[in-house]
Amino acid sequence: MNNPNYIAIEGVIGAGKTSLATKIAERLNAKLILEKFEENPYLEKFYEQPDKYAFRTQIYFLLERYTHLVGLLQEDLFQSHIVSDYIFEKDKIFAYLNLNDSELKLYETLAFTLDKNIIIPDLVVYLQSSVERLMANIRMRNRDIENQMSESYIEELNEAYNYFFSRYKNSKVMIVNCDEVDFVNSDEDFEDLFHEICKEDHPATEYYNPTLRKKAQ
Repeated sequence: MNNPNYIAIEGVIGAGKTSLATKIAERLNAKLILEKFEENPYLEKFYEQPDKYAFRTQIYFLLERYTHLVGLLQEDLFQSHIVSDYIFEKDKIFAYLNLNDSELKLYETLAFTLDKNIIIPDLVVYLQSSVERLMANIRMRNRDIENQMSESYIEELNEAYNYFFSRYKNSKVMIVNCDEVDFVNSDEDFEDLFHEICKEDHPATEYYNPTLRKKAQ
């Protein structure tokens, strides 16, 4: 499989992007780039006091993602495949949700400067899920830092992600309906999705519903 060479998996917290990125990278023997959200020293404080810690949390993420992507992608630019569980631009989703106007103005100035140096993916796979499914996944994996998240925050975040990726034009985008599939624990679901992701010819934007394929079989 020659295309796409650089695949980014995206989705709201609980969508399963890290699990899918890891499985695809293993299959392709690809360079795997994972977001290290747990290293952000402000994240837990942000969930406790969002107004106080939003800006520091966001700037840390912005600079950490930039450093990670620039360093690894320049180093591994000629590796046959690269798979990541985030894209640099998604940082803006959280910024627009969590920062006030003055903070956002400074954030945008910095993000615009950094954005010019980032290599964009050949394909972004957006794992689209309902709030109910996201909350179920979050409860199932039971991470301490995520247990503080409210359903209303996940709902707001889910709406922001849907809006962002319905208009995203920097890369080809594959929007996958994940409500009734389990590509982590079901080999059949993973193989089906893997085949669709790794096909050579993707349109600029496509919508894929694995459930409809199952019903058609």
